[in-house]
Amino acid sequence: MTKRTADVLIIGAGPSGSIASALLNKQGIDCLVLERQTFPRFSIGESLLAHIIDILDEADMLPAVEAQGFQYKNGAAFRWGDQYTDFDFGEQYTDGCDHAYQVQRAIFDKLLADEAAKQGVDIRYQHEILSFSNDGDKARLQVREPDGSEHRYEGQFVLDASGFGRVLPRLLNLEYPSNFPVRRSVFTHIEDRISDPAFDRQKILVSIHPDHADVWYWLIPFPNGRCSVGVVAERELLAPYGDDNETVLKALIAETPSLQTLLANAKFDTPVQTIIGYSANVKSLHGERYALLGNAGEFLDPVFSSGVTIAMKSAQIASGLLTRQLKNGEKIDWETQYSKPLKRGVNAFRGYVEAWYDGRFRDIIFHPKPEQDIRKMICSMLAGYAWDETNPYGRETDKRLTILAEACRSNPA
Repeated sequence: MTKRTADVLIIGAGPSGSIASALLNKQGIDCLVLERQTFPRFSIGESLLAHIIDILDEADMLPAVEAQGFQYKNGAAFRWGDQYTDFDFGEQYTDGCDHAYQVQRAIFDKLLADEAAKQGVDIRYQHEILSFSNDGDKARLQVREPDGSEHRYEGQFVLDASGFGRVLPRLLNLEYPSNFPVRRSVFTHIEDRISDPAFDRQKILVSIHPDHADVWYWLIPFPNGRCSVGVVAERELLAPYGDDNETVLKALIAETPSLQTLLANAKFDTPVQTIIGYSANVKSLHGERYALLGNAGEFLDPVFSSGVTIAMKSAQIASGLLTRQLKNGEKIDWETQYSKPLKRGVNAFRGYVEAWYDGRFRDIIFHPKPEQDIRKMICSMLAGYAWDETNPYGRETDKRLTILAEACRSNPA
């Protein structure tokens, strides 16, 4: 008979689900991961931050990631017209990792799930969550299995790692709108055919539209001459470009000369996709016998590539608390010990996203004479170390970035 009980039921086998299950499994906690799709499957969020290397190492997955041959990433570059600046993760304030990788998520996510399975985690694909209940002493999921039959799964706790599927927020009416404007992202993978020797394939390139400073592009190099390319803008601004995603993306690229030059010979050989209104929030990150991980709880914006880092960090924190709760019998205050610590880093990232769109961050990074110590602190944020409490620019980010931007504007040279 198929086993349908475990200590912890995990919804979703993406990065947060795979990491949480591996970390719990190491502690002898029985996990059962239920994934609606089959892997590999396409996803964006391909430019990883350095802090995830620490978490991959803790989950015993780093050797497999290093052996895969992903594109090495040592930082981030920004271009706006003739202005260019870049950040090297090796020159950051935090004593952390100096690199990450740029990954095709279909390959990366399957790799992590397969590594968790090799470590002994039970992962089941094509399992759709229909309902959740937490009455009595168990958490219960009603699940539709691949043959169409429905069954009840039981555990002591449920972790929702469903990402943009946001399973428990939908079922429990936890969602509420983000305070960010509704933006649309249009993106694809290409054969880039970039011949410019000055192009740094070890960094994500973020370019800004020459006439609309809140419209930006990503260019994420992969091995073998391929890239992920996308544009982000408010939905209303993109409306005049029409409904065909490829037409929209190519038209926006043509309006930004530096990017158009780089991609002049590119071959668009993959369907162009779009996501609208991706930013999301929830009323609470936890409840009786459940917690939300990563994008299932909150997604900010792709501009600083924070999504996978937040997902893995939430998995790391939650798995540590569940180990203490289930294995050691400790009483865990999930608001104080999970939500608040996680949100501290999320809110730091939020401050940078807001500063990006209102112009403060651009004024700072393109200043011709930056203060090097402050630059290192900002670099740590770009490397994903948003939970480093010793970094002044990871605390009170709105206030500090406002003061710094005003200083840059007052002293332009």
